[in-house]
Amino acid sequence: MTDAPAISHASTAARAIRVENLGVRFRRNRRGRRLFKDLFAGRRRRTRPDEFWALRNVSIEVHEGEAIGVVGRNGQGKSTLLKLVAGVMIPDEGSVEVMGGVAPLIEITGGFVDDLTVRDNVYLTAGLHGMTRAQIDAKFDEIIGFADIGDFLDTPYKHLSSGMKVRIAFAVISQLEEPILLVDEVLAVGDKAFREKCYRRIEEMLASGRTLFFVSHNERDLRRFCTRGLYLDKGALVLDASIDEVLERYNAEQGGK
Repeated sequence: MTDAPAISHASTAARAIRVENLGVRFRRNRRGRRLFKDLFAGRRRRTRPDEFWALRNVSIEVHEGEAIGVVGRNGQGKSTLLKLVAGVMIPDEGSVEVMGGVAPLIEITGGFVDDLTVRDNVYLTAGLHGMTRAQIDAKFDEIIGFADIGDFLDTPYKHLSSGMKVRIAFAVISQLEEPILLVDEVLAVGDKAFREKCYRRIEEMLASGRTLFFVSHNERDLRRFCTRGLYLDKGALVLDASIDEVLERYNAEQGGK
């Protein structure tokens, strides 16, 4: 039996994110979907055997400037939570309230088009995240310099390695001036030197008062950036406490699994 999650965190900072009784339901098998009956049955539909809750009854409150590490085994709802905060998914139950924009580094291919060059993708992706042409022009050299992709600027994006894709994605997203940064494991793909470069950039962003949601299986990284942790298991919030407490609990329960 899991403990009730501690969701009260005293803070004088303004609230950045509020999640209340959040629930997201997925289908394991899409065959035989009864779409119209589901939509127009006129009553609350029960969960069918081929459905499962990726998240259920999750409530958290985050204040500006907090750095939160989200831990749990694969498939426990961590990435789903970040996507809900980013606004790319809609919950089946409960609500997500985000006070301010987000800079999401969740999926490295998100917003990038394979057949466009790296140059064109920078303008496209930054534009999709709200930057104007003038803003991108002003930041372009800094983005490319950070990514350090050399002669590949006019190469189709599809020809880049996964590590180079991470470079250009992080370089673009880290230039956004949104107050909330979402990072989901993607930096694990990059080489050691570039990861350290990204980590220094994250530390600069935190020092400026940004809010961080950081999903990772790397304890060193979690302790480096985060003071608070969320432990998710089977779609439930098991523990919301200091990052040290969360990692200790997670390791004690999952170490042998």
